[in-house]
Amino acid sequence: MTCNATDPKANGIVDIWQETLPVRFGAIDRSDRLTLDSVFQFFQEAAISHADNLGVGREDMAKTGQVWILSRMSVLVDRRPNYGETITVRTWPRGGEKLFAVRDFDIRDKNNTAAITARSMWVILDMEKRRPLRPQSVMDALPQNEGVNALPPNCAGPSGLEERSNLQKAGERTALYTDVDYNGHVNNVRYIQWIEDTLGPQILESAEKMRLDINYMNEIRMDEVIEIMHAPIENEKLSFAFEGRKKESGQPAFRAELRL
Repeated sequence: MTCNATDPKANGIVDIWQETLPVRFGAIDRSDRLTLDSVFQFFQEAAISHADNLGVGREDMAKTGQVWILSRMSVLVDRRPNYGETITVRTWPRGGEKLFAVRDFDIRDKNNTAAITARSMWVILDMEKRRPLRPQSVMDALPQNEGVNALPPNCAGPSGLEERSNLQKAGERTALYTDVDYNGHVNNVRYIQWIEDTLGPQILESAEKMRLDINYMNEIRMDEVIEIMHAPIENEKLSFAFEGRKKESGQPAFRAELRL
């Protein structure tokens, strides 16, 4: 069943949310294929709609002084869908792991073959104290979807990425109006765009398969300046490590690893 993103609760509670839509012009690069940041955008919107459908969306959580924060994500691209291609974006919760709530995603083609798969880990934040809360009280009431795994067998999902000592400064970004979302910090999709801009178009346009792992470590507020650090990953072909550091404090805001 295709879900209604404009009215998420229209057809009742669903265990697995899915939306069918075309790949539009704004979601592609010069290779005529879906970009990595657009994948994150699709997943973000689907997760928001499904949370609303399940009664744990933005407004529902705000009533108890809580908010969802994306902490880690792993995205595996087996094939990049083309412009105009009809795709189905799916997402579903998978219970919790310690302080994290787990949510899976995939993008399927017209033959129901998964072109892109992903797993994300979220924290529930106390909005007043800005501290994480254990997610069990929320997750226990949601579909568990046991055994419904987006990632391939034996494929590890999101984990804490190690600090690397060989990173070199590749540039700076200042958090401006278009970077910041409703929660008052830089949106998770913008981090992906910063990573893409650091690496450059030639490598990305020619890439077909890829994997991105990212840790969102500290929120970035309006007007903060971020130093983007970057280096190839040793002994791995076409693999790159990234770190965004707050220029004023040196505090890491995110770490990521991209393998092409």
